[in-house]
Amino acid sequence: MRRIDPQSFVRATRLTTRHINRQIVLNLVREHQPISRADLARKMRLARGRMTQIVSELVAQGEIYIGPTMQTARGRRPEMLFVRTRDRLVMAVDVRLSRTFLMLGDFAGSPIALESFETVRDPARLITEIARRVRAMLKKHDRAKSCEGIGLVIPGMVDQSSGRVLNSPQLGWKNVDVRDSLSRSTGLPVYIENAPIACALARMWLGEQGVAVPQNFVYVTVSDGVGTGVVVNGELVRGHSHTAGEFGHVPIALDGPVCLCGARGCLEAYTSNIATLSRYLGVEFSARSAHDLTRTSGLTVGDVVDRAKRGEQRAIRALEETGRYLGVGLAGIINVLNPGAIFIGGEVTEAWSILEPAIRAAITDRALTARAASTPIAAEPADSHPRLRGATALVSARAFAAPKIA
Repeated sequence: MRRIDPQSFVRATRLTTRHINRQIVLNLVREHQPISRADLARKMRLARGRMTQIVSELVAQGEIYIGPTMQTARGRRPEMLFVRTRDRLVMAVDVRLSRTFLMLGDFAGSPIALESFETVRDPARLITEIARRVRAMLKKHDRAKSCEGIGLVIPGMVDQSSGRVLNSPQLGWKNVDVRDSLSRSTGLPVYIENAPIACALARMWLGEQGVAVPQNFVYVTVSDGVGTGVVVNGELVRGHSHTAGEFGHVPIALDGPVCLCGARGCLEAYTSNIATLSRYLGVEFSARSAHDLTRTSGLTVGDVVDRAKRGEQRAIRALEETGRYLGVGLAGIINVLNPGAIFIGGEVTEAWSILEPAIRAAITDRALTARAASTPIAAEPADSHPRLRGATALVSARAFAAPKIA
Protein backbone atom coordinates (compact mmCIF):
# COMPACT_ATOMS: atom_id res chain seq x y z
CA MET A 1 0.00 0.00 0.00
CA ARG A 2 1.19 3.51 -0.77
CA ARG A 3 1.60 5.96 2.07
CA ILE A 4 0.25 9.50 1.72
CA ASP A 5 3.03 11.97 2.40
CA PRO A 6 1.68 14.69 4.74
CA GLN A 7 4.54 16.98 3.65
CA SER A 8 3.91 16.70 -0.09
CA PHE A 9 0.41 16.06 -1.42
CA VAL A 10 -2.20 17.31 -3.87
CA ARG A 11 -5.65 17.90 -2.43
CA ALA A 12 -8.52 16.12 -4.19
CA THR A 13 -11.15 18.37 -5.73
CA ARG A 14 -14.37 17.83 -7.65
CA LEU A 15 -12.22 17.61 -10.78
CA THR A 16 -10.08 14.75 -9.41
CA THR A 17 -12.54 11.96 -10.22
CA ARG A 18 -13.18 13.45 -13.63
CA HIS A 19 -9.47 13.59 -14.41
CA ILE A 20 -8.89 10.02 -13.22
CA ASN A 21 -11.80 8.69 -15.29
CA ARG A 22 -10.50 10.59 -18.31
CA GLN A 23 -7.11 8.91 -18.03
CA ILE A 24 -8.70 5.49 -17.55
CA VAL A 25 -10.79 5.95 -20.72
CA LEU A 26 -7.74 7.12 -22.66
CA ASN A 27 -5.77 4.05 -21.60
CA LEU A 28 -8.66 1.69 -22.31
CA VAL A 29 -8.86 3.06 -25.85
CA ARG A 30 -5.10 2.68 -26.19
CA GLU A 31 -5.20 -0.92 -24.97
CA HIS A 32 -8.32 -2.15 -26.79
CA GLN A 33 -8.55 0.02 -29.93
CA PRO A 34 -10.64 -0.05 -31.99
CA ILE A 35 -13.36 0.16 -29.34
CA SER A 36 -16.82 1.72 -29.17
CA ARG A 37 -18.29 4.05 -26.57
CA ALA A 38 -20.69 1.31 -25.50
CA ASP A 39 -17.85 -1.16 -24.88
CA LEU A 40 -15.95 1.49 -22.92
CA ALA A 41 -19.01 2.16 -20.79
CA ARG A 42 -19.38 -1.55 -20.06
CA LYS A 43 -15.70 -1.96 -19.13
CA MET A 44 -15.87 0.99 -16.72
CA ARG A 45 -19.43 0.31 -15.53
CA LEU A 46 -20.24 3.90 -16.36
CA ALA A 47 -23.45 5.38 -17.77
CA ARG A 48 -23.31 5.80 -21.54
CA GLY A 49 -24.15 9.47 -21.29
CA ARG A 50 -21.19 10.09 -19.01
CA MET A 51 -18.94 8.04 -21.29
CA THR A 52 -20.08 10.06 -24.32
CA GLN A 53 -19.14 13.24 -22.45
CA ILE A 54 -15.63 11.98 -21.59
CA VAL A 55 -15.03 10.73 -25.14
CA SER A 56 -16.18 14.06 -26.58
CA GLU A 57 -13.67 15.87 -24.36
CA LEU A 58 -10.83 13.58 -25.43
CA VAL A 59 -11.72 14.02 -29.10
CA ALA A 60 -11.86 17.80 -28.70
CA GLN A 61 -8.46 17.77 -26.98
CA GLY A 62 -6.94 15.73 -29.81
CA GLU A 63 -6.13 12.69 -27.67
CA ILE A 64 -8.36 10.23 -29.54
CA TYR A 65 -10.18 10.22 -32.87
CA ILE A 66 -13.27 8.60 -34.32
CA GLY A 67 -12.55 6.01 -37.00
CA PRO A 68 -14.79 4.01 -39.35
CA THR A 69 -17.97 2.45 -38.03
CA MET A 70 -18.06 -1.28 -37.30
CA GLN A 71 -20.45 -3.69 -39.00
CA THR A 72 -22.85 -5.35 -36.53
CA ALA A 73 -25.46 -8.09 -36.87
CA ARG A 74 -28.25 -5.69 -35.94
CA GLY A 75 -28.85 -2.19 -34.71
CA ARG A 76 -26.89 0.98 -35.27
CA ARG A 77 -23.29 0.60 -36.45
CA PRO A 78 -21.04 1.94 -33.64
CA GLU A 79 -18.29 4.47 -34.23
CA MET A 80 -14.89 3.07 -33.31
CA LEU A 81 -12.36 5.02 -31.28
CA PHE A 82 -8.57 5.15 -31.68
CA VAL A 83 -5.72 6.89 -29.85
CA ARG A 84 -4.20 9.64 -31.96
CA THR A 85 -0.55 8.78 -32.54
CA ARG A 86 0.46 8.97 -36.21
CA ASP A 87 0.40 12.75 -36.54
CA ARG A 88 1.84 13.39 -33.06
CA LEU A 89 5.59 13.23 -33.41
CA VAL A 90 8.62 12.98 -31.13
CA MET A 91 12.30 13.52 -31.79
CA ALA A 92 14.17 10.79 -29.93
CA VAL A 93 17.88 11.20 -29.13
CA ASP A 94 20.11 8.44 -27.75
CA VAL A 95 23.56 9.59 -26.63
CA ARG A 96 26.14 6.82 -26.25
CA LEU A 97 29.87 6.66 -25.66
CA SER A 98 30.66 5.96 -29.32
CA ARG A 99 27.72 7.27 -31.37
CA THR A 100 24.61 9.42 -30.94
CA PHE A 101 21.38 8.32 -32.64
CA LEU A 102 18.38 10.43 -33.64
CA MET A 103 14.96 9.15 -34.63
CA LEU A 104 11.90 11.05 -35.74
CA GLY A 105 8.92 8.91 -34.83
CA ASP A 106 5.28 9.03 -33.83
CA PHE A 107 3.69 8.63 -30.40
CA ALA A 108 3.57 4.84 -30.86
CA GLY A 109 7.33 4.69 -31.42
CA SER A 110 7.09 3.96 -35.16
CA PRO A 111 10.16 5.43 -36.91
CA ILE A 112 9.93 7.96 -39.73
CA ALA A 113 13.62 8.84 -40.06
CA LEU A 114 16.81 7.64 -38.39
CA GLU A 115 20.40 8.88 -38.43
CA SER A 116 23.54 8.82 -36.27
CA PHE A 117 26.91 10.52 -35.86
CA GLU A 118 30.05 10.05 -33.79
CA THR A 119 29.47 11.34 -30.28
CA VAL A 120 31.18 14.60 -29.41
CA ARG A 121 32.42 14.39 -25.84
CA ASP A 122 32.20 18.12 -25.07
CA PRO A 123 28.59 18.70 -23.88
CA ALA A 124 28.21 22.18 -25.39
CA ARG A 125 29.44 21.05 -28.81
CA LEU A 126 27.31 17.92 -28.63
CA ILE A 127 24.14 19.89 -27.92
CA THR A 128 24.94 22.27 -30.79
CA GLU A 129 25.28 19.32 -33.16
CA ILE A 130 22.12 17.59 -31.90
CA ALA A 131 20.12 20.83 -32.24
CA ARG A 132 21.39 21.35 -35.78
CA ARG A 133 20.41 17.83 -36.80
CA VAL A 134 17.00 18.05 -35.10
CA ARG A 135 16.13 21.22 -37.00
CA ALA A 136 17.38 19.75 -40.28
CA MET A 137 15.45 16.50 -39.85
CA LEU A 138 12.19 18.27 -38.99
CA LYS A 139 12.62 20.63 -41.95
CA LYS A 140 13.44 17.81 -44.36
CA HIS A 141 10.29 15.90 -43.43
CA ASP A 142 8.17 19.05 -42.99
CA ARG A 143 7.17 17.98 -39.46
CA ALA A 144 8.22 20.90 -37.25
CA LYS A 145 4.62 21.85 -36.33
CA SER A 146 3.62 18.31 -35.33
CA CYS A 147 6.67 17.55 -33.15
CA GLU A 148 5.62 17.70 -29.50
CA GLY A 149 9.03 17.43 -27.92
CA ILE A 150 12.44 15.82 -27.67
CA GLY A 151 13.18 12.73 -25.61
CA LEU A 152 16.87 12.59 -24.67
CA VAL A 153 18.45 9.49 -23.11
CA ILE A 154 21.88 9.63 -21.48
CA PRO A 155 24.18 6.90 -20.14
CA GLY A 156 24.29 8.29 -16.63
CA MET A 157 22.39 9.54 -13.60
CA VAL A 158 19.86 12.32 -14.17
CA ASP A 159 18.22 14.68 -11.66
CA GLN A 160 14.61 14.89 -12.82
CA SER A 161 13.89 18.15 -11.02
CA SER A 162 16.72 20.11 -12.66
CA GLY A 163 17.28 18.03 -15.78
CA ARG A 164 21.01 17.97 -15.08
CA VAL A 165 23.27 14.98 -15.71
CA LEU A 166 24.67 14.25 -12.25
CA ASN A 167 27.31 11.76 -13.36
CA SER A 168 27.97 9.98 -16.64
CA PRO A 169 31.16 7.91 -16.32
CA GLN A 170 31.04 6.95 -20.00
CA LEU A 171 30.91 10.55 -21.20
CA GLY A 172 33.01 12.01 -18.42
CA TRP A 173 30.25 14.44 -17.44
CA LYS A 174 29.38 15.62 -13.94
CA ASN A 175 26.64 18.12 -13.07
CA VAL A 176 26.07 19.11 -16.69
CA ASP A 177 23.00 20.91 -18.06
CA VAL A 178 21.96 19.56 -21.44
CA ARG A 179 18.16 19.60 -21.17
CA ASP A 180 17.61 23.34 -20.93
CA SER A 181 20.33 24.24 -23.42
CA LEU A 182 18.89 21.82 -26.01
CA SER A 183 15.40 23.21 -25.43
CA ARG A 184 16.63 26.77 -25.96
CA SER A 185 18.45 25.74 -29.15
CA THR A 186 15.46 23.97 -30.71
CA GLY A 187 12.44 25.76 -29.24
CA LEU A 188 11.00 22.39 -28.18
CA PRO A 189 10.37 20.94 -24.71
CA VAL A 190 13.06 18.41 -23.79
CA TYR A 191 12.61 15.45 -21.45
CA ILE A 192 15.81 13.78 -20.29
CA GLU A 193 16.31 10.39 -18.68
CA ASN A 194 18.82 7.71 -17.84
CA ALA A 195 18.90 5.22 -20.76
CA PRO A 196 17.80 2.01 -18.96
CA ILE A 197 14.98 3.85 -17.17
CA ALA A 198 13.81 5.12 -20.56
CA CYS A 199 13.89 1.56 -21.90
CA ALA A 200 11.73 0.45 -18.97
CA LEU A 201 9.29 3.24 -19.83
CA ALA A 202 9.13 1.95 -23.40
CA ARG A 203 8.21 -1.52 -22.10
CA MET A 204 5.46 0.04 -19.98
CA TRP A 205 4.00 2.38 -22.60
CA LEU A 206 5.03 1.25 -26.08
CA GLY A 207 4.71 -2.51 -25.75
CA GLU A 208 2.71 -4.77 -28.01
CA GLN A 209 -1.03 -4.13 -27.81
CA GLY A 210 -2.84 -6.67 -25.66
CA VAL A 211 0.36 -8.02 -24.05
CA ALA A 212 0.37 -7.49 -20.30
CA VAL A 213 3.40 -5.78 -18.77
CA PRO A 214 4.44 -7.02 -15.30
CA GLN A 215 3.94 -4.57 -12.46
CA ASN A 216 7.38 -5.51 -11.17
CA PHE A 217 10.23 -5.90 -13.64
CA VAL A 218 13.80 -4.87 -14.39
CA TYR A 219 15.10 -3.68 -17.74
CA VAL A 220 18.83 -4.26 -18.25
CA THR A 221 20.69 -2.40 -20.99
CA VAL A 222 23.94 -3.94 -22.22
CA SER A 223 25.72 -1.54 -24.54
CA ASP A 224 28.78 0.70 -24.15
CA GLY A 225 27.78 0.56 -20.49
CA VAL A 226 25.44 -1.55 -18.37
CA GLY A 227 22.49 -0.17 -16.42
CA THR A 228 19.04 -1.09 -15.14
CA GLY A 229 15.62 0.45 -14.98
CA VAL A 230 13.68 -0.89 -11.99
CA VAL A 231 9.87 -0.87 -11.90
CA VAL A 232 8.06 -1.74 -8.65
CA ASN A 233 4.26 -1.76 -8.44
CA GLY A 234 4.06 -0.03 -11.80
CA GLU A 235 6.33 2.86 -10.80
CA LEU A 236 9.94 3.59 -11.68
CA VAL A 237 12.38 3.51 -8.78
CA ARG A 238 14.72 6.52 -8.87
CA GLY A 239 16.10 6.53 -5.35
CA HIS A 240 16.69 9.34 -2.87
CA SER A 241 19.27 11.14 -5.03
CA HIS A 242 18.37 9.81 -8.50
CA THR A 243 21.00 7.05 -8.59
CA ALA A 244 18.87 3.91 -8.13
CA GLY A 245 19.39 1.04 -10.54
CA GLU A 246 23.14 1.37 -11.08
CA PHE A 247 23.69 -2.40 -10.91
CA GLY A 248 26.29 -2.04 -13.65
CA HIS A 249 28.57 -0.52 -11.03
CA VAL A 250 28.10 -3.24 -8.42
CA PRO A 251 31.50 -4.96 -8.02
CA ILE A 252 31.72 -8.67 -8.81
CA ALA A 253 35.51 -8.81 -8.29
CA LEU A 254 37.36 -6.46 -5.94
CA ASP A 255 40.62 -6.87 -7.86
CA GLY A 256 39.04 -6.70 -11.33
CA PRO A 257 39.72 -4.19 -14.12
CA VAL A 258 39.16 -0.49 -13.55
CA CYS A 259 35.70 0.51 -14.76
CA LEU A 260 34.83 3.78 -16.50
CA CYS A 261 33.43 4.97 -13.15
CA GLY A 262 36.88 4.62 -11.58
CA ALA A 263 36.11 1.64 -9.34
CA ARG A 264 37.49 -1.87 -9.81
CA GLY A 265 35.65 -5.00 -10.86
CA CYS A 266 32.24 -3.52 -11.75
CA LEU A 267 29.76 -5.74 -13.59
CA GLU A 268 29.98 -3.27 -16.49
CA ALA A 269 33.72 -3.92 -16.86
CA TYR A 270 32.91 -7.59 -17.58
CA THR A 271 29.71 -7.38 -19.62
CA SER A 272 29.63 -4.14 -21.65
CA ASN A 273 30.20 -4.11 -25.40
CA ILE A 274 33.72 -2.83 -24.76
CA ALA A 275 34.38 -5.69 -22.35
CA THR A 276 33.13 -8.26 -24.86
CA LEU A 277 35.20 -6.77 -27.66
CA SER A 278 38.29 -6.65 -25.42
CA ARG A 279 37.74 -10.31 -24.52
CA TYR A 280 37.42 -11.26 -28.17
CA LEU A 281 40.57 -9.37 -29.14
CA GLY A 282 42.50 -10.86 -26.23
CA VAL A 283 43.34 -7.48 -24.71
CA GLU A 284 42.81 -6.39 -21.12
CA PHE A 285 39.77 -4.19 -20.57
CA SER A 286 40.90 -0.62 -20.10
CA ALA A 287 38.66 2.29 -19.18
CA ARG A 288 41.17 4.71 -20.65
CA SER A 289 41.16 3.11 -24.10
CA ALA A 290 37.47 2.12 -24.15
CA HIS A 291 36.42 5.05 -26.33
CA ASP A 292 39.03 4.25 -28.97
CA LEU A 293 38.88 0.44 -29.01
CA THR A 294 36.34 0.17 -31.83
CA ARG A 295 38.20 2.73 -33.91
CA THR A 296 41.64 1.17 -33.45
CA SER A 297 40.48 -2.43 -33.92
CA GLY A 298 38.09 -1.76 -36.78
CA LEU A 299 35.59 -4.07 -35.08
CA THR A 300 32.35 -3.67 -33.16
CA VAL A 301 30.52 -6.02 -30.86
CA GLY A 302 28.11 -6.54 -33.78
CA ASP A 303 30.99 -8.01 -35.75
CA VAL A 304 31.74 -10.39 -32.88
CA VAL A 305 28.09 -11.44 -32.82
CA ASP A 306 28.07 -12.04 -36.58
CA ARG A 307 31.23 -14.15 -36.38
CA ALA A 308 29.78 -16.18 -33.51
CA LYS A 309 26.61 -16.85 -35.49
CA ARG A 310 28.80 -18.13 -38.33
CA GLY A 311 30.42 -20.56 -35.90
CA GLU A 312 33.71 -18.88 -35.04
CA GLN A 313 34.75 -20.44 -31.74
CA ARG A 314 36.71 -17.46 -30.43
CA ALA A 315 33.67 -15.23 -30.84
CA ILE A 316 31.40 -17.83 -29.26
CA ARG A 317 33.68 -18.16 -26.23
CA ALA A 318 33.84 -14.39 -25.79
CA LEU A 319 30.05 -14.11 -25.80
CA GLU A 320 29.59 -17.12 -23.52
CA GLU A 321 31.91 -15.47 -21.00
CA THR A 322 29.89 -12.27 -21.25
CA GLY A 323 26.75 -14.32 -20.65
CA ARG A 324 28.28 -15.99 -17.59
CA TYR A 325 29.19 -12.67 -15.97
CA LEU A 326 25.83 -11.19 -16.94
CA GLY A 327 24.13 -14.15 -15.28
CA VAL A 328 26.05 -13.43 -12.07
CA GLY A 329 24.78 -9.84 -12.15
CA LEU A 330 21.20 -10.90 -12.92
CA ALA A 331 21.27 -13.40 -10.06
CA GLY A 332 22.10 -10.52 -7.72
CA ILE A 333 19.20 -8.50 -9.10
CA ILE A 334 16.86 -11.47 -8.67
CA ASN A 335 17.99 -12.09 -5.09
CA VAL A 336 17.63 -8.43 -4.13
CA LEU A 337 14.47 -7.39 -6.02
CA ASN A 338 12.68 -10.63 -6.96
CA PRO A 339 11.20 -9.09 -10.14
CA GLY A 340 8.36 -10.64 -12.10
CA ALA A 341 10.46 -10.49 -15.26
CA ILE A 342 13.76 -9.23 -16.63
CA PHE A 343 14.11 -7.67 -20.07
CA ILE A 344 17.50 -7.28 -21.73
CA GLY A 345 18.28 -4.84 -24.52
CA GLY A 346 21.47 -4.21 -26.45
CA GLU A 347 23.47 -5.33 -29.45
CA VAL A 348 24.51 -8.63 -27.84
CA THR A 349 20.91 -9.83 -27.74
CA GLU A 350 21.36 -10.76 -31.42
CA ALA A 351 23.42 -13.67 -30.03
CA TRP A 352 20.76 -14.67 -27.50
CA SER A 353 20.97 -18.37 -28.37
CA ILE A 354 24.62 -18.24 -27.23
CA LEU A 355 24.12 -15.95 -24.23
CA GLU A 356 21.01 -17.47 -22.68
CA PRO A 357 22.41 -20.89 -21.63
CA ALA A 358 25.39 -19.22 -19.92
CA ILE A 359 23.10 -16.67 -18.23
CA ARG A 360 20.69 -19.35 -17.02
CA ALA A 361 23.48 -21.56 -15.67
CA ALA A 362 24.92 -18.70 -13.61
CA ILE A 363 21.50 -17.73 -12.27
CA THR A 364 20.69 -21.32 -11.33
CA ASP A 365 23.94 -21.54 -9.38
CA ARG A 366 23.23 -18.35 -7.42
CA ALA A 367 19.47 -17.84 -7.08
CA LEU A 368 18.17 -18.55 -3.59
CA THR A 369 15.08 -20.53 -4.61
CA ALA A 370 14.06 -22.63 -7.60
CA ARG A 371 11.23 -20.23 -8.36
CA ALA A 372 13.61 -17.27 -8.33
CA ALA A 373 15.95 -19.16 -10.67
CA SER A 374 13.09 -19.53 -13.17
CA THR A 375 12.43 -15.77 -13.35
CA PRO A 376 11.34 -15.02 -16.95
CA ILE A 377 14.11 -13.36 -18.97
CA ALA A 378 13.38 -11.95 -22.40
CA ALA A 379 15.76 -10.41 -24.92
CA GLU A 380 14.64 -7.39 -26.90
CA PRO A 381 15.74 -7.42 -30.57
CA ALA A 382 18.51 -4.90 -31.17
CA ASP A 383 16.87 -3.70 -34.39
CA SER A 384 13.80 -2.57 -32.42
CA HIS A 385 15.82 0.44 -31.18
CA PRO A 386 14.76 0.09 -27.51
CA ARG A 387 16.67 3.17 -26.33
CA LEU A 388 15.17 5.37 -29.03
CA ARG A 389 11.74 3.98 -28.23
CA GLY A 390 12.49 4.81 -24.61
CA ALA A 391 13.34 8.37 -25.61
CA THR A 392 10.01 8.51 -27.47
CA ALA A 393 8.17 7.28 -24.37
CA LEU A 394 9.60 10.19 -22.36
CA VAL A 395 7.33 12.46 -24.39
CA SER A 396 4.37 10.28 -25.37
CA ALA A 397 3.82 8.46 -22.06
CA ARG A 398 3.07 11.74 -20.31
CA ALA A 399 -0.29 11.80 -22.08
CA PHE A 400 -1.32 8.43 -20.62
CA ALA A 401 0.22 8.42 -17.14
CA ALA A 402 -1.98 8.13 -14.08
CA PRO A 403 -2.52 11.46 -12.31
CA LYS A 404 -0.49 11.97 -9.16
CA ILE A 405 -2.81 13.08 -6.39
CA ALA A 406 -0.85 12.24 -3.24
